[in-house]
Amino acid sequence: MATEYGQGYGLDGGPGFDGSTERRRHRLPVALRAPVEGRTWREFGHVLLSLPISILLFVYAVTMVSLGAGLLVTFLGVPVLAAALAGCRGFGAVERFRARALLDLEVAEPEPLRMRKPGAMAWMGAVLKSGASWRALLYALLQLPWAVFSFAVAVNVWVLGWGLLTYPLWFWVFPMSAGQDGIQLYGDETHRIYLDNPFEITMTALVGLLFTIAMPWILRALTMVDRLLVHGLLGPSRLASRVVELESDRGVVVDTAAADLRRIERDLHDGAQARLVALAMDLGLAKEKLQEDPEAAARMVDEAHGEVKTALQELRDLARGIHPAVLTDRGLDAALSAVASRCTVPVRVEVDLRERPAPAIEGIAYFTVSELLQNVSKHARATWAGVEVWRTENRLMLQVVDNGVGGADVSQGSGLAGLAERLDAVDGILVVDSPAGGPTRVTAELPWRGAYVR
Repeated sequence: MATEYGQGYGLDGGPGFDGSTERRRHRLPVALRAPVEGRTWREFGHVLLSLPISILLFVYAVTMVSLGAGLLVTFLGVPVLAAALAGCRGFGAVERFRARALLDLEVAEPEPLRMRKPGAMAWMGAVLKSGASWRALLYALLQLPWAVFSFAVAVNVWVLGWGLLTYPLWFWVFPMSAGQDGIQLYGDETHRIYLDNPFEITMTALVGLLFTIAMPWILRALTMVDRLLVHGLLGPSRLASRVVELESDRGVVVDTAAADLRRIERDLHDGAQARLVALAMDLGLAKEKLQEDPEAAARMVDEAHGEVKTALQELRDLARGIHPAVLTDRGLDAALSAVASRCTVPVRVEVDLRERPAPAIEGIAYFTVSELLQNVSKHARATWAGVEVWRTENRLMLQVVDNGVGGADVSQGSGLAGLAERLDAVDGILVVDSPAGGPTRVTAELPWRGAYVR
């Protein structure tokens, strides 16, 4: 793996560690800044738009579904019902766009219609069988009552907060135009209370300030329900998402296996195979000189013997790279200790496992630690490293720590990114904590599966 620690990650004044790219510090606290932030206005706009859109969607859904259900006694009911569901799916696309634009919510498109053959009948059958269509219909029915509630709450809090906060600016309207001293707080047949003196005007503005400060958090609570509705009903189902994830992971596994096969073929061709070809040629020359110059033939045989030893060592190294025998025979503890002994810095290995995991998981754990220790040897400039392996519930945990220069980053498309993809293919996780100057801590999680009886 060719990940370079400490290079290109800000150690020499690069991006991410200089003052020009730091987040701007706001002078106002969050509570006072939130009412005028763009996020608050976008969320308020989303709530305002939800009411007319939900009314239109609800009327469309109820009308079309009722018409389709009523016509099911005839053939016309099926296409009407299919058109109703297709329209709901179209409205769902609009709602996903609105959530992306106003709520910063990214929701993937639901699973597409699966038609075995083209044609109107196949399309209607696919629409009626699709779970995404019925979830869109459910969204159309649930969105209206929630939109009415959120609209009423948001508009009242918004008007009350800003209205009372700005009351000192417009209270003169009452004595000038309305013929009263100010906002009437209380009134009956005998007396009335108006907010008209400086103290009462100031207290009114303070109450408005409280409502204004609370308004962004109320909006976020209201739009959180919208986020849940859009994400849960208008996005792909969990099963569809899992299928897509598994298809992606299968592609990663296939690519990884093909890359490993190419590496093994290249190592055999460039190493042991070339050496064995040269060995065969040397033995052929030695055979020809055996009668004419026995001493020269003996020297050539002796050199060939050395080549045989070198070829055998290369084959052992290659076999160790495919699957080491010590891992099969003695498990992770012994195999990782062997890897640590070949590292260029002292490595402390601690393996706390009461039982062995499945061979596939054990092999992935071995090669993960092996590649991380290769990084330590080549790029970390460390003086020590540590490896810990343990099990927590249904996860196998690996951690490699070194005191090197740090700066490793998975997002840079390095070997760590490839290792993260390999782990992701088996539902694993790779987390890298490597600040500039070190230390580096790489944690890997793998699903635990017990070893089966061979």
